Amino acid sequence: MKKYELTNKFITTESGEKLFRIKALRDFGSVRAGGLGGLIEKEANLDQAGNAWVSGEARVSEDAQVTEDAEVCGNADYVTVKGFGRVYRTTTFFRERAGSVGVKCGCFYGTLDEFRKKVEETHGKSRKGKEYQMLADLMEYRFSHERN
Repeated sequence: MKKYELTNKFITTESGEKLFRIKALRDFGSVRAGGLGGLIEKEANLDQAGNAWVSGEARVSEDAQVTEDAEVCGNADYVTVKGFGRVYRTTTFFRERAGSVGVKCGCFYGTLDEFRKKVEETHGKSRKGKEYQMLADLMEYRFSHERN
């Protein structure tokens, strides 16, 4: 059973994307049935499973994915980067409810530290590995800097 739906209320961004307001269809996590959430471009941006949610005026679009128990409360809660790795995929870094930084990259989902370890296992000291490690360092700085 779906946990949310796209409403017919939307905004059009400066770049021409339509972002739709979401509405909870059932209770899950801290979200109650009938509650309105943030804005997403398409259902692929927000997982129908788990407790993932986009709140308030937060916007999620393009290839960004909010999954598991992640919650996006504002646009500063996530960052997407494109063009890295073997298949030049999109990687999403996001603030988790507990305040830590989560990462979604292909089939990988975990913390920033787990991401670093997986990159080391998969890419070692190769150019791709070094690029991913630099991204991890940058995201650690960005998300810690936003708290201060």
